[in-house]
Amino acid sequence: MSADVRISLAAQRLTLLENNRIVANWPVSTAVKGAGEESGSEQTPRGRHIIRAKIGAGAPPGAVFVGRRPTGEICTPEVFAAQPVRDWILTRILWLSGLEPGRNRLGKVDTMRRYIYIHGCPDTVPLGTPGSHGCIRMRNAHIIELFERVVVGTPVEIVAE
Repeated sequence: MSADVRISLAAQRLTLLENNRIVANWPVSTAVKGAGEESGSEQTPRGRHIIRAKIGAGAPPGAVFVGRRPTGEICTPEVFAAQPVRDWILTRILWLSGLEPGRNRLGKVDTMRRYIYIHGCPDTVPLGTPGSHGCIRMRNAHIIELFERVVVGTPVEIVAE
């Protein structure tokens, strides 16, 4: 089965296609600073990417990751309330790598070196509106479902419209 992921920045939606047929569509939250490819911009990179790595298989929902490693913490409503401005990376990580040299690959625009992920976030964080530091945030249940349906190398296209 061939899967593809499409992320619309305007719609704040992630669509999963299998054999060119839409099989799932979820709300996401992309960068509050909009679209952009430059390192340090805290913007979501556009263009063609692949899933370079899948991290967190088997971790419980709400598992906290720092530097792509589980900390042993679980983000509960109480833990989140104590640190609401923390950049929470939860449950699963799909690490993206750009495919377009000069646009989202190599140099100051390298998506992978920017640590751009699709990842889970606290369930109380709003989705459907920009709010991240460049990554694509999803509900924990949704990132688990997506994680199980894609493989390393799955194409991901991030588009402005």
